[in-house]
Amino acid sequence: MFPILSWIIRYLFIALIYYFIYNIIRLIYLDISRINGKQKKKYNTPYLKLINRKETLDFEIEEFYDLKDATTIGRKKGNDIQIMDRFISSNHAKITMDEGEYFLEDIGSVNGTYLNTKKLQDVIKLKSGDRIGLGQVEFLFVKEVE
Repeated sequence: MFPILSWIIRYLFIALIYYFIYNIIRLIYLDISRINGKQKKKYNTPYLKLINRKETLDFEIEEFYDLKDATTIGRKKGNDIQIMDRFISSNHAKITMDEGEYFLEDIGSVNGTYLNTKKLQDVIKLKSGDRIGLGQVEFLFVKEVE
């Protein structure tokens, strides 16, 4: 009886290990698929890409944000991009499109808005690759060339 029970337990343990490995591979595949799906955009609208590691932040945030003609960023619920960072003002910054170009402006934030590590003083034109800093968050502005 003991040898039969030993074989059953052995095969159950091996099946459990294979099931565990299968789930790990499945999760890795799903994660890579999600990342590739976000990176392969089907349309050429400009967007913001999060530069920070999400794990280091103590609030929920998306990896990518598509930009509209006028996009507001802040902590308040009515903003297009709502970020619950305690260092971001209720209405922090605004990105607007005018004649095909995007412009960034600080709309009276307490801690300021940074473009390529320089504090924003006035409305400034964005170009692809610019880094936008708001509170603890830093975004990369991406506008694909048509």
